[in-house]
Amino acid sequence: MKILIDTNVIIDLLAKREPYYPDSKKIFALADRKEIQLFISTLSIANTHYILNDVLKIQNVRDIIGRFKVLVSSFSLTDKIIELALNDSNFNDFEDCIQYYTAFESKCELIITRNTKDFKNSSLAILSPHQYISQRESEI
Repeated sequence: MKILIDTNVIIDLLAKREPYYPDSKKIFALADRKEIQLFISTLSIANTHYILNDVLKIQNVRDIIGRFKVLVSSFSLTDKIIELALNDSNFNDFEDCIQYYTAFESKCELIITRNTKDFKNSSLAILSPHQYISQRESEI
């Protein structure tokens, strides 16, 4: 299963934001153990760097992102994705729309985000980190 991780989940992990950090940590631990394969949009790297460095003032952001990057593969932000996002009025948040079309165009089956309500018109499965972890644990 191809899973796209939204930027907010990445920031939860790297900034250790409570109360979201534990579920994010579990998801990325699954990727570290090669139990799941995670993908991100290249847009997420830029957004994460900006938030960690400029907003949260965390030191060594490039090193942190570099270590994080080994856990995920990235999909490029293309002209087609931008055009689709610009022409879709079903999303109030443009960045979420880009995430959605990145996942859609890359044939992902699931997006994990804390903003599940922002993806209400999605044709892809949308789960919060907590929902995903709970679902996995109930399957075991």
